[in-house]
Amino acid sequence: MPSIAKPVAIHPSLHRNELGLTIRDYEGSMSTLCAGCGHDSITAAIVRAFWELSTPPHMIAKLSGIGCSSKTPTYFVSGAHGFNSAHGRMPAIATGASAGNHTLTYIGVSGDGDSLSIGLGQLCHAIRRNLRMLYVIENNGVYGLTKGQFSASADIGSKSKKGESNRVSPIDPLLLGLSIGATFVARSFSGDKEQLVPILKAGLAHRGFALVDVISPCVTFNDHSGSTKSYLHTRKHYVRATETDFVPPASEILAQIGVQMEQEGGTNVTMHDGSIVRFTKVPPDYEVGNRQKAFAYLQERQSKGEVATGLLFVDESVPNMHELNRTTSSPLSLIPYDALSPGAAELARLQEEFR
Repeated sequence: MPSIAKPVAIHPSLHRNELGLTIRDYEGSMSTLCAGCGHDSITAAIVRAFWELSTPPHMIAKLSGIGCSSKTPTYFVSGAHGFNSAHGRMPAIATGASAGNHTLTYIGVSGDGDSLSIGLGQLCHAIRRNLRMLYVIENNGVYGLTKGQFSASADIGSKSKKGESNRVSPIDPLLLGLSIGATFVARSFSGDKEQLVPILKAGLAHRGFALVDVISPCVTFNDHSGSTKSYLHTRKHYVRATETDFVPPASEILAQIGVQMEQEGGTNVTMHDGSIVRFTKVPPDYEVGNRQKAFAYLQERQSKGEVATGLLFVDESVPNMHELNRTTSSPLSLIPYDALSPGAAELARLQEEFR
């Protein structure tokens, strides 16, 4: 057996989720990315999110394009459906797959090059259709597979490993998403698993397109002094816009927390599984449901050289692609051909309307 393969033994003390599965059941192949790559930290967060949500592996569809980021689906949920598409074309494949079977849980993993350069138009149309999927951008500001050229997300003034400064304005995926109607917008840092896991869980539960931009430093080509996507720079400049947690649908929990939050600045509430959630106040002028204020907040933070993280905007009122097109409740992939085909007589009748 090659040394790169994971051991098959599972420690008996590992906790199991509602399906009786351990977190090992949501892992994939061993990573071949550079040691310390932020993408591997995102993989670990994805594995944790699916395990905590008790999502059946065979009901997950994972998709990607081309790039270091697009190798990520290989490293989680080996029992899921998967498709590695052409460069920048993953959203179209996801749209077609969802049209055929909307009962699967879709997750697309892309990069700043794959999504914001060659795939920019594809991303925009997935957003405007409100395709129900979690779309993760592993954002490192460079093209890692082709030796570190600046990507479309590189900040002005950011320096390459060779010392060159970027002079082209970046594309911010969250500002882009907000401007064209994205219904779920969030950002996190690969080195902040405590925040990232709840964001991913919330994105998976969202009934539309959940856009999550994750700053993920490239340890080989973009983790040096002068880079605005390095570990050190991000840790110094990122700020949490909201305290992020996710609670799945269940019976109502009632708690009188207002007074405690006023007196103590926070309060603890026990969840259904016995875990404790700490509630704290978000900035008084921040509204997660206000698109204009979210846009302005992001711009304000950027002007100060800060990276705003957390769930920055969500709108559950917009119909997703299937609701908008009033598709059948049963997946098209499961409907018999006889039911899908109207027959020659019906087709002839329809064609008469166009004569």
